[in-house]
Amino acid sequence: MEAEENTPGNSFWIIKIYPFGVLLLSIGLNFSFGIEPLQASIPSTELLGLLSFSAILLVINHSWIMTATELTRNRFKIFASPEEQVSNDISESGITEKGRSEIERHLNTHRNTTENIVYYIFLALIFILVSPSQLAAWVWILAFPLARLGYTYSYFMGNDSVRGIFMSLTLLSVYGISGYLAFGFLFKQLV
Repeated sequence: MEAEENTPGNSFWIIKIYPFGVLLLSIGLNFSFGIEPLQASIPSTELLGLLSFSAILLVINHSWIMTATELTRNRFKIFASPEEQVSNDISESGITEKGRSEIERHLNTHRNTTENIVYYIFLALIFILVSPSQLAAWVWILAFPLARLGYTYSYFMGNDSVRGIFMSLTLLSVYGISGYLAFGFLFKQLV
């Protein structure tokens, strides 16, 4: 069976336009939350608590992914290194297709989560140091880890539709923080 020729269809344009739509939504939400000129300050106890709670949720998410990955390795006798395979007398050819597919699902979840957390942490740390509006801080800082938990669950369950929604919420949160910082800086320059 031949592969279909890649032709730009509806999904092509959705993929290209989608990030800009999420960005515009985050900008609109930021204006509804109220963007104030950036003012560097020591974070409030409330913001530190919020960021700490978010970090705890992300650690829970990471632990969940790590445990699920190791349980999958154990169930399908897939080892993390060639040395472990040799010491357990398991050959690469003994791994089933289902096992390969399941471990790949878990590793993709782990990679995607790690890639996204880096941007979030960097932006969230700057965000709490500039006195954001309380509503924006609560929404953007808390939305990310909650969306990551939903993303992990839907990825493990193989539910692409729900996974896409949670990925969009993750992206919306990161765009929301970065947009708030950009407009807050701009407003600071205009004042």
